[in-house]
Amino acid sequence: MRSAGGAGSTQGREVLRLAVPAFLALVAEPLFLLADSAIIGHLGTAQLAGLGVASATLITAANIFVFLAYGTTSIVARQVGAGSERGALGAGVDGTWLAIGLGAVTAVAVGLSAEPLCRLFGASEAALGYAATYLRISALGIPAMLVALAATGVLRGLQDTRTPLVASVLGFTSNIVLNLVLVYGLGWGIAGSAWGTVIAQTGMATGLVVVLVRHARRAGATLHPHPGRVLRAALTGIPLLVRTLALRAVLLLTTWVAAGLGDVPLAAYQVSATVWSFLAFALDALAIAAQALTGRALGAGDVAGARSATALMVRWGLWGGAALGVLVLAVHRVLPLAFTEDPAVRSALAAALVVVALGQPLSGYVFVVDGVLIGAGDGRWLAKAMAATFVLYAPLAIAVHVAGDRLLAHGAPWAVAVLWAVFTVFMAIRGLFFHRRVRSDAWAVTGASR
Repeated sequence: MRSAGGAGSTQGREVLRLAVPAFLALVAEPLFLLADSAIIGHLGTAQLAGLGVASATLITAANIFVFLAYGTTSIVARQVGAGSERGALGAGVDGTWLAIGLGAVTAVAVGLSAEPLCRLFGASEAALGYAATYLRISALGIPAMLVALAATGVLRGLQDTRTPLVASVLGFTSNIVLNLVLVYGLGWGIAGSAWGTVIAQTGMATGLVVVLVRHARRAGATLHPHPGRVLRAALTGIPLLVRTLALRAVLLLTTWVAAGLGDVPLAAYQVSATVWSFLAFALDALAIAAQALTGRALGAGDVAGARSATALMVRWGLWGGAALGVLVLAVHRVLPLAFTEDPAVRSALAAALVVVALGQPLSGYVFVVDGVLIGAGDGRWLAKAMAATFVLYAPLAIAVHVAGDRLLAHGAPWAVAVLWAVFTVFMAIRGLFFHRRVRSDAWAVTGASR
């Protein structure tokens, strides 16, 4: 009989096998934005502020459909745990067809309404023009973004996080090269950055679909779309869609508050939010491992294994968050130099990064437990909890907006730091909900489907 220590060691190796490649793949997305921010930031403050508004809109348009990755990972992992690889890949193919349809509709809607969407943030006219240009072009990459989400979800469910890593590394590298050539080499400015990202995203999606098709053919799964199954895939994803919409509402509300503070606070917030996203994706690697391992364990009827893995990953999440926080504190005055030449933006960004750093251990806990519950297919509870969290957070964010002039009287650094402190309260509320849920037995439902 295997000892408890041996079981823990095995779980640790499994978590690392999934989490390390997932970490490297996940950080590629915020690295896209960090690269864009660094390249565009040296064009001017208005361009950087415009990128902040456009990025928030674009990420929202794509990430409201993150259930294409998260929900698919859970479904596929449960089928794998139950011993049905063909069923797992069939579900994955359905999710990919759904991504194609949703991506096409969303791209048209965002592209046609780029300027009105950006205007909602209340940014200055100078920033608005750049924001609309970036968003109108980058909308063309939304179908590829959604297809990449779905295909990545399938591969994660199959316990493969290395293939998405390869796709991400190639995509990130090509994005940097394309942006430098198009923005500076050809002089296309912010439009060149948008085109570079679209091309890189399309290449990533194509490579992932090729791998998925090979898996499906080997398992004997059909590649043709089946309207009934695709519809079921859409209905299954609705709770996670609601959860994600509520989360995006929090992030959009926070960006709106930052825009109301002026171009300097908005530019500082945009870069600090991108850094926060980078750190979030780093910590989310453990959440990806949690999704895959929890789904597989519950599919095989192993509740004890799911709980044991959860405890291990929560500890790692807390320590990982603490380590990232120390790192950000160490470079919080140096990092702004890479993004802007404006002293006012640099000062505000440094203050924001201090608060971001202090909140990282909490983020580590929240992201891991979120991954566990997604892997368990606990979407309905997640939707209700996130909606409740938004309701509790909104008055706090609006209070910052109302007090904007008084905060700015103490300087832009103080205003941005207060905004980030309020956002950290949002994470704390979310963490309290998660702590109560994960201590219960309601989430640990076993079987090939929930």
